[in-house]
Amino acid sequence: MGDAPGQIGRPSKIICVGRNFADHVKELGNPMPEEIVFFLKPPSALSQEISWREGLEYEGELAFRIEKGAITHVAFGIDLTLRPLQRALKAKGLPWERAKAFRGSLVVSPFLPLQNWRDLELRLYRNETLVQQGGTWQMLYDPNLILAQAEEIFGLEDGDWILTGTPAGVGTIERQDRLRGEIWRQGRLILKYEWVVV
Repeated sequence: MGDAPGQIGRPSKIICVGRNFADHVKELGNPMPEEIVFFLKPPSALSQEISWREGLEYEGELAFRIEKGAITHVAFGIDLTLRPLQRALKAKGLPWERAKAFRGSLVVSPFLPLQNWRDLELRLYRNETLVQQGGTWQMLYDPNLILAQAEEIFGLEDGDWILTGTPAGVGTIERQDRLRGEIWRQGRLILKYEWVVV
């Protein structure tokens, strides 16, 4: 499916946002956040393919690349989550990294140059069935606010990536599933990429 992660260079860090779509917060039974929920994935989380594991779930997201403190590119990312493990860790009050930041827990399409993040919509299809759909206008925290707080908390370096959260419709993955991510703007398809689960 191509060398998507390496196409534009490896980031020093990947900053992820959790609980940024109200419908997704509700579907997992989580409380609404009072501030942005951040977590990190290391560059070693990146993979060119989705490798099946028991309990693995997809989360389609918009991924932004940062240059000189600004959003310059967009891609479709799938944040892969070991959901049963995440639930167990949360129940014990422990960090999520074992369920979210493991090797191979992120696949990303090629990046597309971007001048404006507004009115972007993501769609994720599993075996030709639309399972996730959400736009930047539905985010609890918009990309500008995420960018500002990420800079304040972590410090941003050129080439860093920010994943901005997933809408409702997350679900489990089976071997040989075909996952197609699309990014739309005002009714026009601007990016499409597909993975097959191995």
